[in-house]
Amino acid sequence: MKTTTNNFPKLHNALWPGLVGKGSPGAEPCIDLDTMLDLTAKAEVNGVKFDGVDLFLFDPHLSIDADEATLERLADKLRALKLEAGSVVAPVWPPTGGGSAMGSEAERANFVTQVSKACRIAARLRALGVRSSGVVRIDSACGVADWEKDSKGNTKKIIATFKEAAKVAKDHGERLAAEGEICWGGMHSWKCMLQVLEGVGQPKWLGFQADMAHTLLYLLGFNAPEHRLVPAKFHWEPEVFHQAMKKLTKALRPWMLDFHVAQNDATVKGSGMHDKTGRHCLATDPNGKLNIPRDSGYWLRDDAGKVTKKIKHVCWDGCMFPNEVMLRQQTWNDILAAMIQVRENHGWRV
Repeated sequence: MKTTTNNFPKLHNALWPGLVGKGSPGAEPCIDLDTMLDLTAKAEVNGVKFDGVDLFLFDPHLSIDADEATLERLADKLRALKLEAGSVVAPVWPPTGGGSAMGSEAERANFVTQVSKACRIAARLRALGVRSSGVVRIDSACGVADWEKDSKGNTKKIIATFKEAAKVAKDHGERLAAEGEICWGGMHSWKCMLQVLEGVGQPKWLGFQADMAHTLLYLLGFNAPEHRLVPAKFHWEPEVFHQAMKKLTKALRPWMLDFHVAQNDATVKGSGMHDKTGRHCLATDPNGKLNIPRDSGYWLRDDAGKVTKKIKHVCWDGCMFPNEVMLRQQTWNDILAAMIQVRENHGWRV
């Protein structure tokens, strides 16, 4: 028997944790698409299940060059599992066929091409009737150290590349969300991220993706100590934390188009080819610094505390969990339970 009162935002699970930090030398093997879908579909808490999944457009899950027959098979599979598709991640990085957003003319053209391909797939899934919400997720596809070699010039290039990508998204009827994560050059602090967003200046077509695990490290100034929002000797005093969160979300929430529920223990982690970034923890991790049901409200409510109803689905992101943890069904039941709490606290009913 269902015990929840709200049915929005819809609850999605990210499938890219089966790929991110996996499959490269020294890393664990990838977890295939069907396994990730099966684990998501089987998760259930008091009769409530996941409503959908967010996708990584990358082999071996779904190729960025997937043909019509492949997309139709995916749509059929999702319908059979009673899941929708939501946001999709564009593989904009050089090793995947993309290029740095602050790189050479050719690299930046490759970046925009990958965005165009991702928008094609996103729009096609919408047309196939299995996608009613979501964005195309991007980042700068470059590291912080390289960005720092010419911070002003590189930020200018990133803005220009993102403007071109936004035009492509608009042509496809899609929106782009730039992920706020400390490992991406020019996006590694809240002030840098805001500078890029304001520089592009197209909030309808290019906005911000907030991930609770990553934005927590914005407070601490990882990779940008000059932009930290809490004192250097911060001991998680509640009042200091809440004031910092209010400042952070007041600045970035107006740009937010996509939201990831997550947990973080205020440390960083890298795996495989993925640079160190905010460490995702299990929803039940006692070392987690976030109160997930409460702190998601900073992003899902406005400055006056009113639910914005802007985000139509929220997604759980738990990148770089060990495979043994990810293949345990209880992991996804616990995650779903946390997601339900978020919706009950900050959702609505239609």
